[in-house]
Amino acid sequence: MDIAAFDDLMLTLLVPGLILFMAFIVWDLAKHSNAGKFGTLVLFGVLGLGVLGFVIKKLVAMNLGL
Repeated sequence: MDIAAFDDLMLTLLVPGLILFMAFIVWDLAKHSNAGKFGTLVLFGVLGLGVLGFVIKKLVAMNLGL
């Protein structure tokens, strides 16, 4: 397995795991800080925008053939 294939495999496997771990951290932060429903929604919304940026970057790279 060459470096590029290993890099692509790890990006595909580990980044979603990191996103799930960050979601757990945000949920725990919202719970312990008594953020309420709106505060929790805002926290997850900001995390969701970051994840959306990652997905858009991946889609653009696939469409451009990079």
